[in-house]
Amino acid sequence: MEEKASNGVKIEASWKEALKDEFGQDYFKELREFVKGEYQHAIVYPPPKNIFRAFELCPFDKVEVVILGQDPYHGPRQANGLCFAVSEGVPLPPSLQNIFKEIESDLGQKLAHRSGDLERWAKQGVLLLNATLTVAAHNAGSHQGKGWEEFTDAVIRKLSDERENLVLILWGNYAKAKGAHIDRTKHLVIESAHPSPFSALSGFFSSKPFSKTNEYLEAHGKKPIDWL
Repeated sequence: MEEKASNGVKIEASWKEALKDEFGQDYFKELREFVKGEYQHAIVYPPPKNIFRAFELCPFDKVEVVILGQDPYHGPRQANGLCFAVSEGVPLPPSLQNIFKEIESDLGQKLAHRSGDLERWAKQGVLLLNATLTVAAHNAGSHQGKGWEEFTDAVIRKLSDERENLVLILWGNYAKAKGAHIDRTKHLVIESAHPSPFSALSGFFSSKPFSKTNEYLEAHGKKPIDWL
């Protein structure tokens, strides 16, 4: 269920409660006004209804795994509110193609689903979180440094502090830097190179994040993720 926070932000009810201290802070008020203005005067992705889609599909108490991305895709029809994912029918970006290759290599099975939407993961407890939740069309990184990073740092801190035995998958240096907010004594952190074609051969391939995640979840009495 989606609820509207006191300042008009629509976000799923459990996240609204978990993050209530953020919505009234000055940085978030400034961020909200910036994003509102951008949507009014420019082409911005994802569509407004999907800004908080990762939270809508994966409530706070249902999160078991966090995959952290950087920016939404900045091309038409691509960004859908889930990191690395693309909307149904959109060609798979190179990073997602590499993620799918690693799943098949890691698990030794062919994917049963080829859709790039990844909603199927989110509904199993995988929070597909970008560090920055909006971006201007054809302008990567254009909404960085406006407050989104502070907000998503708060998300990671809240999960780290209040949940137990989560898996956080950090691909690339940007994601690894945000890992500073994770208590590694009570959660598993899996780090490797980014799945981008520029770095996948430098440590992403054969890193086996998907089997490692499931082994950890099962060892702690949790249901494994069906990545296929």
